[in-house]
Amino acid sequence: MNLTEIYEYVIDGNAPQVQAGVQAALAQGFSADVILNQALIAAMNEVGRRFEEGEFFVPEMLIAARAMQAGLALLKPQLAEIGVKAAGTVAIGTVKGDLHDIGKNLVAMMLEGAGFEVQDLGVDVTPEAFVKAAQNGAQVIGMSALLTTTMNNMKSILQALQEAGVRGQVKVVIGGAPVTEAYAQQIGADAYAPDASGAVRTVRGLLA
Repeated sequence: MNLTEIYEYVIDGNAPQVQAGVQAALAQGFSADVILNQALIAAMNEVGRRFEEGEFFVPEMLIAARAMQAGLALLKPQLAEIGVKAAGTVAIGTVKGDLHDIGKNLVAMMLEGAGFEVQDLGVDVTPEAFVKAAQNGAQVIGMSALLTTTMNNMKSILQALQEAGVRGQVKVVIGGAPVTEAYAQQIGADAYAPDASGAVRTVRGLLA
């Protein structure tokens, strides 16, 4: 098994073959971080590129991300053992009052595929839960909303971060169907991400 094959299986969204490939590569003596970077992360970068070029759509991204996660699950114990640090820690959630999670889940999977540690806070997330994530070391807070009625809760989360004294130590990125760049600037978020692929690039930029 070579790393190019694993890379192709991720892009094809073939989870069983990704798992088999990762196991074979580990057995052949490839280190976990090499498999992670050269096969899984490289493949998700390509998936993101194809999405932005209009060659891939959300379903293709989702199955590729799931295949990547199948391989990542096998690598995580080894990565921890050899002390490989994540590219950064991101806490992500859909804001209070909003139960939509497909977009948020896809962003979480794409971030994992780019080497970030992701804390998924779920849906209907209170300002207090976002504050707690910041206090527990998240470097980036990602907020999602799919309704115009719930996107206003993003502003109260930013205020809660401010009041708790943690706003200065986290970057805040927002996204979702009704959300715009102008709204992000209006409420004082650090960035706006239009889609899952853009979110990865945005988070990388914020932490650079």
